[in-house]
Amino acid sequence: MKKAKVVFISTPALGNLVPTIEFAKHLTQTNQNFSATILLINIPQRPLVQSYNDFLAATATTGNVHFLSLPTADPPSLDQFDATIGFLSLLIQNHTSQVKDALVNLISDSDSDSGQVVGFFIDMFCTPFIDVAKELNIPCYLYFASPATFLSFMCHLSSLDAQVSVNTEFKDSATHFNILGFSNPVPVNCFPSFMLKRKIDGYSWFLHHARRYKETKGIVVNTFQELESYCLNSLASAVADVVPPVYPIGPVLDHNGPAQWHQDLWGHENVMKWLDNQAPSSVLFLSFGSMGSLNISQVKEIAKGLEKSGYPFLWAIREAPKDKRELPNDYTNLEEILPYGFLEATKGKGLICGLVPQVTILAHKAIGGFVSHCGWNSILESLYYGVPIGTWPVYAEQHLNAFEMVKELNLAVEITMDYRDGTTLVSSEKVANGVKNLMDGEGEVRQRFKKMSEKCKEVWKENGSSSVFLGQLIDKLLAVI
Repeated sequence: MKKAKVVFISTPALGNLVPTIEFAKHLTQTNQNFSATILLINIPQRPLVQSYNDFLAATATTGNVHFLSLPTADPPSLDQFDATIGFLSLLIQNHTSQVKDALVNLISDSDSDSGQVVGFFIDMFCTPFIDVAKELNIPCYLYFASPATFLSFMCHLSSLDAQVSVNTEFKDSATHFNILGFSNPVPVNCFPSFMLKRKIDGYSWFLHHARRYKETKGIVVNTFQELESYCLNSLASAVADVVPPVYPIGPVLDHNGPAQWHQDLWGHENVMKWLDNQAPSSVLFLSFGSMGSLNISQVKEIAKGLEKSGYPFLWAIREAPKDKRELPNDYTNLEEILPYGFLEATKGKGLICGLVPQVTILAHKAIGGFVSHCGWNSILESLYYGVPIGTWPVYAEQHLNAFEMVKELNLAVEITMDYRDGTTLVSSEKVANGVKNLMDGEGEVRQRFKKMSEKCKEVWKENGSSSVFLGQLIDKLLAVI
């Protein structure tokens, strides 16, 4: 069989970059006639992401996956955007010429040994590069690292937008909306954060990106048929010019986490030793992702709720960033933000840390429940390792993910689904009750979650759903040779 090249590019954010790399690895391992080149967009404004980029660029090659660091483009100025997505979208757009140069070089290097470039995979915010692919006659695909429900939401965002008058917010128009891919009406308070204010640039950027998805040759989604069957079947029956062919090829996970490249500020080894001394499935893990942080008032309520619940806990706490372009940081003085006496009262019962390798925590036998921000990577990791979820969405599409897990799939316990930093406060009583519901017994949600966890390990076996869809995608990629 002839050799073939595929090229990937991702938004410089861990939630986008990590699953992109893992999919590239999986594709090239499944069919070793493929080699993949991942173009890296540098972002010095976010040291955590940049350290990962630097690690990858220094690695250069892993198996049949090659990393190419793009020359840095001028970052947009602060006065050009209201929301983080505005900054990222403009930063990505400013790399158009660098991406074109890289693709031209890869095409010119496509000799008989390395093969021709048969596909260019962009992610949900890299839509400016669709035009570059068209110009160079390279088939362009969307790699979507969020769930199929959010893909369906995005593909129908223009029609949602048309249902509401120009000067009206969604919350002032209706309390619920019927959206393709959801079996239940979706409440407005579970809409993604970018839809809360239609007049800021965050909303317009999402609308812009979503309109371009239909220009791709296909959409690869990090999900699996058994998990999101209702939505995926809805997308499959949609009109072709609204939604291109969809390939559910998940779960694609990074089982190693950031241990190789992230500075171990919190002593990961000590955390693991502490977990080793806890009873199986007894510890509650709380983490809100690399971009998630809560205000101090909410941190105090969680602390009170944890103390009331009485369960052992491992809690990752992060301080809000000072600038929209930056990521949260670990707190340097926990006593300033926690209730007086909390650390002493929970000594030995609980452990507080900063950013830790989440996937290795979830894989530990002591973890019995996960209070999660409901980022899609985190949901897939929880499913794979069989750790039931308590929902606490914070930003982006996480509220929609929480709604899907609780109401659509009945696979998670609701602690909160509409937390908005600065506008809502989840009480300590609600925290304690939610933790109890999550950690107690073998209820219906836990049983359903356990069965789905077993299914997600079957999809990559021969004739498993994700294995079949990946085979179809490979056939389509090779058909251009």
